[in-house]
Amino acid sequence: MGKHLFETYKFHSFINKAIEELGFYEPTEIQKKMIPLALNGESAIGQSQTGTGKTHAYLLPVIQSIDPNLAEVQAVITAPTRELASQIYHEALKILKFQQDEPSVTARCFIGGTDKQRAIEKLKQQPHIVIGTPGRINDLVREQALFVHKAHMLVIDEADLMLDMGFLYDVDQFAGKMPKDLQMLVFSATIPEKLKPFLKKYMENPQYVHVQPKQISAEKIEHVLVPLKSRTKIDLVYDMLKALNPYLAIVFTNTKVKAEEVADALIEKGLKVGRIHGDLTPRERKKMMKQIRDLEFQYIVATDLAARGIDIEGVSHVINYELPMDLDFYVHRVGRTARAGLSGIAVTIYEPSDEDALAKLEKMGIEFVHRDLVKDEWVDLPDRNKRKKRTKQMDEIEQKARALIRKPKKVKPGYKKKMKEQIEKIKKRQRRLQKRK
Repeated sequence: MGKHLFETYKFHSFINKAIEELGFYEPTEIQKKMIPLALNGESAIGQSQTGTGKTHAYLLPVIQSIDPNLAEVQAVITAPTRELASQIYHEALKILKFQQDEPSVTARCFIGGTDKQRAIEKLKQQPHIVIGTPGRINDLVREQALFVHKAHMLVIDEADLMLDMGFLYDVDQFAGKMPKDLQMLVFSATIPEKLKPFLKKYMENPQYVHVQPKQISAEKIEHVLVPLKSRTKIDLVYDMLKALNPYLAIVFTNTKVKAEEVADALIEKGLKVGRIHGDLTPRERKKMMKQIRDLEFQYIVATDLAARGIDIEGVSHVINYELPMDLDFYVHRVGRTARAGLSGIAVTIYEPSDEDALAKLEKMGIEFVHRDLVKDEWVDLPDRNKRKKRTKQMDEIEQKARALIRKPKKVKPGYKKKMKEQIEKIKKRQRRLQKRK
């Protein structure tokens, strides 16, 4: 392979070696915009969807900025979920393993649900890079086991999710102990109003980078709508999963209770089903993620935690058992499939009450195909909006016909009947023309 385009950033040779081994050739849009700013020591807010390559947009400059001769914490990277923090840590290790010089850059991961005492033991030697969840990092700082007062960089990943989950308080606690000239990199899919005071507090005139998703969802996703009709939802989901025979499918529900209910019902029907939601204990979640990675399940039932906070490889199908309350999450959900250039299918079960939400998604640029499952066979259905379009067309023909007929100044007897007949003639002609077109 020729030279990769990351070489213009003048990274350390071990980082360049890692980039080559990872098969990266050209930086993604968020990387092109964020890496130079980060290397320049500037604070920045990067707004982009999941799957745009943002992890390496901060990991590469963070690792580049470390002085391995200083035995102190120099950068803190924090993420809202344990799974996401672990994933970032594993991505960092994939780069750090190419180091050959001593002293080398060290990274440690600290997340809730693990033995705190053991974490404190390990901190007898402070790592250069700390990666973890806000609660655990804050705990270790409070216990005076972790010293962040000299760290020059703070990265906050999935900041809007941090806000939703109530973790900004913890970040605020330890960020307040960091140097005044702290460089902060914030990544978020959305920038809610409630996030702005926090950003203002720590960032003076940050650079703002917004990477528009090229299209609202990956090109290679087929969005399928299936009407519920008079069936029970669980039977329909079961039949669909059997008919699709996915490599790996995630069935999304809006609540933990519903996720449990759906998973139990599918297990009762004989499927081997994994589940991911906020009520699992840390141990259960860790075990579940391991089983999913080891491909023990073909089916997973999950809440939106899995749409944002967890990266699962090889998802071929996403099924929306119900549409999310916040329609932005539709994009996050379906974004679990068709990653890294692969194709994927997103199937949504809908009822008449979902029409408004579907219309909004269509306005956002999602193009649905309309299908049904009849006796284990997929059947194409007519466009849902056909009737609406036809009525609209008829109204337009009516208006055109009326406009073509002038009302006479003096109205003779039988005028209304004649007018009606003329309108009908013109309408027939218009319809014929329409058909020919």
